[in-house]
Amino acid sequence: RRKVDSEGRRFQDRWKVEYFFTEIENHCVCLICQETVAVYKEFNVKRHYQSRHSTYDKLTGHDRSEKLKQLEAVLIECVMKMVENICPEKKQEFANICLARNTVARRIEEISSDIKRQLTSKGVDFDFFSIACDESTDLSDTAQLLIFMRGVDDEMNVTEELLDLQSLTDQTRGKDLFVSVSSAIDDMKLPWNKVTGIITDGAPAMVGERSGLSTLICNKVIEEGGKAIKLHCIIHQQVLCAKHLKYDHVMKPVLKTINFIRSKALCHRQFKQFLLDIQAEYEDVLYHNDVRWLSRGSALQRFYSLRKEIGEFLETKGQPMRELSDPIWLADLGFLVDITKHLNVLNTSLQGKDAAVNQLYSHLKAFGTKLQLFIRQLSQTQPNTIHFSALQEIMNSFPQDNISAQTSRYAADIASLAGEFKQRFQDFASIEKEISLFSSPFSVDPDDAPDQLQLELIELHCDSELRSRHQQLSLVNFYRQLDKSRFQEIRTLAKKMLSLFGSTYVCAKTFSAMNFNKNRVRTRLSDSHLRDILRIKT
Repeated sequence: RRKVDSEGRRFQDRWKVEYFFTEIENHCVCLICQETVAVYKEFNVKRHYQSRHSTYDKLTGHDRSEKLKQLEAVLIECVMKMVENICPEKKQEFANICLARNTVARRIEEISSDIKRQLTSKGVDFDFFSIACDESTDLSDTAQLLIFMRGVDDEMNVTEELLDLQSLTDQTRGKDLFVSVSSAIDDMKLPWNKVTGIITDGAPAMVGERSGLSTLICNKVIEEGGKAIKLHCIIHQQVLCAKHLKYDHVMKPVLKTINFIRSKALCHRQFKQFLLDIQAEYEDVLYHNDVRWLSRGSALQRFYSLRKEIGEFLETKGQPMRELSDPIWLADLGFLVDITKHLNVLNTSLQGKDAAVNQLYSHLKAFGTKLQLFIRQLSQTQPNTIHFSALQEIMNSFPQDNISAQTSRYAADIASLAGEFKQRFQDFASIEKEISLFSSPFSVDPDDAPDQLQLELIELHCDSELRSRHQQLSLVNFYRQLDKSRFQEIRTLAKKMLSLFGSTYVCAKTFSAMNFNKNRVRTRLSDSHLRDILRIKT
């Protein structure tokens, strides 16, 4: 005979609305008469409902859902009254019990649906919006495409939210990504002619000249009567520029030493105990992960701080590191530590949610100016290393080795880095005039402004009260208070600039949340539930 327990039958959530049943302590209970059905079988549940409660068939749609809520409330109330009489001290414990195992999942779905409804309602009021896209693979080898939206309404209110998470089970070509993005935008009923730009991580499928996602999106916007710009994430470009300074003769010995210490458990334990015994500044060295933005600088800084302790430990292991006794190599290490520290400071300043494109570009321009300062200081006859503390320390430790002669080489390397920065950020440089006009309207000559803005810009320059407000208020509040009829074109430019993403930081952060939720023990998490979780998380 067939054994019911081995069939793996489960309570189906749809039975609640269809038959007014719920699950309580692994029993299938009718919410109307409180009778129990012995087996989790739809035939049994349906037969009970049709034979005893068929009068409820007249309830449909919203009315049926409301009736279900009423019946669940009555059941809870009956249980709580029973608890008050039998064991009142456990009333709170019973109040926290969920009626079914899927209750939490259902609540997450409801919250996600409500957030989506609110976003759809806000989207109607958007004058302009842009999108940020990034794609990654989860632990179940499903390609997940994150689509974020940044919209601005007529009151200069900025909304930055997750538009959708599209799961791709086949190829991830540009046209496949375009179909997914189009589906998300159309599902939210957003007009294509209001798209001002798209920003991606620079992958070939994203930025291909003919069939990349960015190209297809911009072509679609042009067809609908709008105009959108393509941007490459400012943080990804900064990381690529940082890799321009390879310094393999420094990095390879450093990474080899770190891996030697940390790859074997015994050696790693002995090294940490050695640092503890001598009361070193740090307790361990750090692994280098090429994917993580700040990893290179952090690993180098820690290695440099523990260089003497590392040298002593390697001597005890019979694996001396000869580079640690070479002044020129140490100077190169110090220079690399200092320059990566400056690069990490830039990277950190570019991170964060809700950052406007003008703020990010100002950080970038400031760093370019810093590089020119470094070049001038290191090219002097008497090099100025005030902004290179590690290099300065090495130079002071080996005064007789004339390390200062190496500073001209460092200046040349920085000049090469500056050239890489200038070449990389052409997309942001192409809109530099619009960014300057948006962030500093009083410093732009009307002759240099677009034709449709010149007259309004003159009006703005001649208004002393508005000049005072610009100095006192935040940029968004300043544009929010501009007269809509008097400065219509300037407000339109401001809304377009505010709607632009400067980076895909929100995508990278959300992928971290995705990997945390869909981990090795939760690989069966469905794509729809993953979307709901991330929508709530962001």
